[in-house]
Amino acid sequence: MNWFDKPLQALNHREWEALCDGCGQCCLNQLLDEEDNLYQTDVACRLLDTDKAVCSDYENRTQRVPSCVQLTLENLDAVYFMPKTCAYRLRAQGQPIPDWHPLRHHGSKQAMKKAGYHIAGHCISETEFRGELEDRIVTWPL
Repeated sequence: MNWFDKPLQALNHREWEALCDGCGQCCLNQLLDEEDNLYQTDVACRLLDTDKAVCSDYENRTQRVPSCVQLTLENLDAVYFMPKTCAYRLRAQGQPIPDWHPLRHHGSKQAMKKAGYHIAGHCISETEFRGELEDRIVTWPL
C-alpha cells in the first residue's frame, strides 16, 4: 500500500499537504444557483499565480482571503465545493487518487496537465476580471 492510500486520519502533516495535487481548481470563484447547483468559473482568487496555479501567499491565505478554506479532517465533510477529483475528497470517500495525480508520477504534473485538470494558463485573476461571473462558467477537464 502507498502512503497516499492510507486513511486520512493516519497521514502526518507532510503527507496531508502532499496529497494536494496542486490543480488550483479550489482557488476558482464558484456560483451557486437557487437549486444549490454549484458552477465553477475560470476566474481565480487574487492570490493565485494564474500562470503556475500556485498561491502567492499560501501560509497567510486564510487571513488575507477570509473565504479561503483550509482543509482539515474536521471540515472535510462540509466542504462540498471541492472538485470531484480532489484527492482529499476522494480519499475521504474511500476512493483512490486519480491515475494522473502527481503522486503517481513522482511529483510530475504533466499527466494532470495532459488530462486537463490543471488550471495554470486557463484562468484569469479576479483582480483583472471585469464582467459577469456567469459568463465565465467552465467544466473541467477543459
